Amino acid sequence: MDLLFFLKLLIAIVFVVGLSLIAENVSPKIAGILSGYPTGSAITLFFFGLEVNPEFAAKSALYNMVGLTGALSFVLAYYMASRHIKKYPIFFSSICAIVTYLLIVWILHHLQEITYWTIILPVTFSFFCIYFLKNIENLKIKKKVKLGLDTLIIRAFFAALIILSITMAPNFFGPEWSGLFSAFPTTLFPLIVIIHYSYSKEHVHTIIKNVPIGMFSLIIYSLTVSMVYPTFGIYWGTLLSFASATVYLLFYSVAKKYYTKKRVSSLHKL
Repeated sequence: MDLLFFLKLLIAIVFVVGLSLIAENVSPKIAGILSGYPTGSAITLFFFGLEVNPEFAAKSALYNMVGLTGALSFVLAYYMASRHIKKYPIFFSSICAIVTYLLIVWILHHLQEITYWTIILPVTFSFFCIYFLKNIENLKIKKKVKLGLDTLIIRAFFAALIILSITMAPNFFGPEWSGLFSAFPTTLFPLIVIIHYSYSKEHVHTIIKNVPIGMFSLIIYSLTVSMVYPTFGIYWGTLLSFASATVYLLFYSVAKKYYTKKRVSSLHKL
């Protein structure tokens, strides 16, 4: 148990600190896309398979895909709340986002286990979020805060606490609820709070704008887990699932560059 605790803590440190550094040194846009990459959910599903069994994790992965609608609702609620709340915006925006997430997953819990619903819901809602958030400006962080060891430790501890809480779900709930809660934005939430506290809500909005784009990689990851975990086990299954999610991000990157280049070329012709 001690080994698993420190392993989860180490993974949390790598992801949250890594994403926060990417937001500060590359751009919040890239951090937003990568925050949709299977990090928190991948950790949770992996430990479901390790601590229970691969079949349990595979079944939870189906509900995890449905639960991604809750994760997107979380960021939308944070975005809407942070736009209007003036006093203690981080605290009250977080409360609004968490309450919205819990309400959505409670509703989703009553859905029957139908495979096409597990794909249609998050895909449709992801496209809706992309359209709804399309007018947000992609800002970069120009003046970076000085990072000390104490700041990094706080960031890591906050993320680890959330991840450990979610991965304990199988001890108290069945695979349906465990899968839905496994979609909680365990790395995105602390990243949002860190950037909001250190910089501004506008930088957080840049992250949020790009989350739905990266969310497709998580949908692909969860779908792959549901198919390969029972056959290949959690280790090979995790590698195959990460590979499928990575292929999507690479394809998106190439397609985005091609579209941008073609658009610039068309403007020059005008």
